[in-house]
Amino acid sequence: MRADARLSRTLVHPDRLSELLSDLGNVQVAVPVLVLCAGWAAWRLRATGTDRWWLRPCAALLLMAAVPAVVVPFKNWTERPGTPAVPAGTGYYPSGHTATAMVAYGAVALLLVPLLTARWARRATLTVCTALTLGVSYGLVRRGYHWPVDVAASWCVGAVLLIGFARVIDGRSRPRSPTEQGGTPSLQGRGEPREEPHRPAADNTPRGSGGAAPEGLGGRR
Repeated sequence: MRADARLSRTLVHPDRLSELLSDLGNVQVAVPVLVLCAGWAAWRLRATGTDRWWLRPCAALLLMAAVPAVVVPFKNWTERPGTPAVPAGTGYYPSGHTATAMVAYGAVALLLVPLLTARWARRATLTVCTALTLGVSYGLVRRGYHWPVDVAASWCVGAVLLIGFARVIDGRSRPRSPTEQGGTPSLQGRGEPREEPHRPAADNTPRGSGGAAPEGLGGRR
């Protein structure tokens, strides 16, 4: 880990900005943001009649709860000491703050982007969530709270969790079809021609005359 130590010595420069950025990875900050966004997503999905509207928000909250269950065993197993800028101790690998930020803000992006109709809103959401995750990562290393490898390891952990989350929700929450909502699907607007009812040709044979209808008039049904 000599390269990691050299990189850390180069990057560490404790200041107020780096401390504030690292605080964005605190549970007290990231989790409430996720809860609020999950609540909005649940309301929006239910309002649009999405089947199993509760699945995505609940899966996001369960994913957040799984972060310490994944990170803490790694900390206990590696027992890596911290940088010279923090008190003596172990359990700094991987970074819990980075994993918290990546999962919380990444889940927010996966929840909100499919529900936003404006392109600028989707891009803004992705940009903000990415900036928050990178800001936390930078702040932790700059402040000296973590080695660079600690942060990189949490990127890997967070990526695995988010990929799993995306696969769980993919295709399992969809708008209800008109049939499922109790209505009759309409063919209008689908490009399918509307079939006109068959109308038999008029029979011009005088009633009661006993004569046969002329050929081509009333002979086909």
